[in-house]
Amino acid sequence: MLKRLIDVICGLVGTCLTIVLTPFVGFAIVLETGFPIFVALDRVSEGKIIKVYKFRSMVKNAREKKKELAHLNERTDGPLFKIKNDPRLTKVGKFLRRFRLDEFPQFFNVLMGNLSLVGPRPHEPEEIDAYPLEFKNLRFTKAGLTGLSQVNGASSLPFRKELEFDEYYAEHKSCWLDIKILFKTIWIFFSDPTGV
Repeated sequence: MLKRLIDVICGLVGTCLTIVLTPFVGFAIVLETGFPIFVALDRVSEGKIIKVYKFRSMVKNAREKKKELAHLNERTDGPLFKIKNDPRLTKVGKFLRRFRLDEFPQFFNVLMGNLSLVGPRPHEPEEIDAYPLEFKNLRFTKAGLTGLSQVNGASSLPFRKELEFDEYYAEHKSCWLDIKILFKTIWIFFSDPTGV
């Protein structure tokens, strides 16, 4: 109950900040590549496919282009997809991602209750399906905006190591652990915004 209370309070604050940001971010996105301003991405949380909201940081047909760019994928240790200088990113999108502004609409997910402030990283359904057998139960944990894997290397972690951090969190979650992760997230955000 305390975890949910913290989620609701922070979700409200974050949603208010998102509302303030939206006219400025939205104008920049529309000026460069038109509508839409937001995207709703399929992710898994608590065993269900949910829509996770973000400011659009890529071209409109980014998902279709993913297949064309598969040969450039730098991740060979699992199902994740990463290109250092992803050509699908817009100029505005690069700025948004550098300062993690694209993720602010996820506070609405926290407020709705399908994401938590702290939890395992929310993965795509096909990525979840590729989890090794010993990590299959992770899909039933509520995913989070930030988490143990995000503050210990984020996308630079090997896929299995990321899952090990998320599994540790799922087995040892507590308000104290959440507080430590949140403080570390804030520290990384202001000292190295690209590191979360």
